[in-house]
Amino acid sequence: MADTRYLPVPDALVGERVDAGLARMLGLSRTKAAELLAAGAVELDGRALGKSDRLAEGILAVDIPDEREPVAEPSVPGGLVLVYEDDDLAVVDKPVGVAAHPSPGWTGPTVVGALASAGVQLAQYGPAERQGIVHRLDVGTTGLMVVAKSDTAYTALKRAFKEREVEKVYHAVAQGHMDPTEGTIDAPIGRHPTADYRFAVVQGGKPSITHYVVLEMFPAASLVEVHLETGRTHQIRVHMAAMRHPLAGDLTYGADPRLAQRLGIERQWLHARELAFEHPTRGEELRVVSEYPADLLAALEVLRS
Repeated sequence: MADTRYLPVPDALVGERVDAGLARMLGLSRTKAAELLAAGAVELDGRALGKSDRLAEGILAVDIPDEREPVAEPSVPGGLVLVYEDDDLAVVDKPVGVAAHPSPGWTGPTVVGALASAGVQLAQYGPAERQGIVHRLDVGTTGLMVVAKSDTAYTALKRAFKEREVEKVYHAVAQGHMDPTEGTIDAPIGRHPTADYRFAVVQGGKPSITHYVVLEMFPAASLVEVHLETGRTHQIRVHMAAMRHPLAGDLTYGADPRLAQRLGIERQWLHARELAFEHPTRGEELRVVSEYPADLLAALEVLRS
């Protein structure tokens, strides 16, 4: 049994190979997208497509088999999945409820603690409580994080993030329909003037740039792909809320609790989907992709139904 989905091709994906574009639009691996194309399950305005074809303007009809991909077993304590590791760095897939590192007031699990329990030695550079940490994800955000194991990697990765050389791709579900369906949000972010646990678009804040494209629309929300040019705390959440499209489930930034209840989620629908950067010692590109976790996937199925 298959579920047919109808997806308008975003302008940003016109001209891209179908297998790559389909993977981005549906949140699938390129292998799974290629399998759908080989099975004749993808049409553009009534014409069947192959994986070597290019996307054009129009409506894609995709027959999705009713099946679930197997869930990877965590390879380290705390529910983390170790996606990649070598002598210089490790890439982990962080579950919800895990912080990047210890901080005042946080008593739950951390990426640093879980890796230490698994015997993964991180770099000695950086503040004591977050040695080896070169970027962070919120506790309520899932997906990919890279950590440094060698001091050389720590220095190189910190510079790469600062110089905006790391490709960071997120998928998010935003309330409502964004207009335009693709664009750039360039608005400074700083502490909220009346609630110091939140951030906001404020005059005099740090420069913050978010690029987005709508991948799929539902009656009450949109699946959005986001590319971060800068990396401010809560940047995607703040910018989407400033556009009056807060992320589904993000009650801190004004999301509708009724939608969160309907979707069965207790946190923001936000996933660090893809990470790509130059390896700090080998010079080759390292690119990793993370599948949606169970709670976000279930929420998508509710929207699609």
